[in-house]
Amino acid sequence: MHPDLERLIALQRINSDTQDAQRRVGEEPERQKAFEVRLEEAGRRVATARERLTACQTSRRAIEKDLAVHQGRLSKFRDQLMVVKTNVEYQAMQKEIEFAQHEVKQFEDGILELMLEFDDLSAAVKAAEVDLAGEQKKVEADRRALAIELKELQGVLDRLATDRGRVVAQIDPRALAMFETVSRRRNGVAVAEARDGVCTVCHVRLRPQVFNEVRRNAEIIQCESCNRVLYFVPKPTATTEAAEQPAS
Repeated sequence: MHPDLERLIALQRINSDTQDAQRRVGEEPERQKAFEVRLEEAGRRVATARERLTACQTSRRAIEKDLAVHQGRLSKFRDQLMVVKTNVEYQAMQKEIEFAQHEVKQFEDGILELMLEFDDLSAAVKAAEVDLAGEQKKVEADRRALAIELKELQGVLDRLATDRGRVVAQIDPRALAMFETVSRRRNGVAVAEARDGVCTVCHVRLRPQVFNEVRRNAEIIQCESCNRVLYFVPKPTATTEAAEQPAS
């Protein structure tokens, strides 16, 4: 293979690996934001559960006040029943007592329902608080893992920068300038494999003569469509495949 072609292929791999590592480093703010969203959602669930519990308590206190009022009325009616003098007054007072008893029963039933609801809501608050504590631990672990990953990525970027400098120093300046120009225009991809007579990046079919020249890997040839540097990967021969097989 032509020495500069081999170096350009290596440079492309280094550039692609660098872009990938830089992209992952650049995702760090978004990932931190995702951690915050997870905590906010868990905290919101706790707040909602507590609000519902507070509303239940408020409703219960309001009904208890109404119950006390109607219990007072009922006691008053019963006291008055003891001093009525006519049958008509007695019957009228009985109706008032029956109505007051019905009202008291309704308030007592309402309080019982709220007591049961209070138990359920209390359990929901505890469950939400447990979930929040668990999510906080998970986020802390994820943040530690992210910090380790970022440190490793920085190490990768430092190594790739060293490798890139070494490879660039060995490439003919004209070939390097062409590579950099194509890379800027083609989203960082300046080298492409030619396979089955086609550029595997732009997918345009090469002229047979051009493809035959590319197959030799003896010179730097650019795709006539996208201008990327083309190279060819020979298929393994039967002899090569046999040599790669482990001994039985």
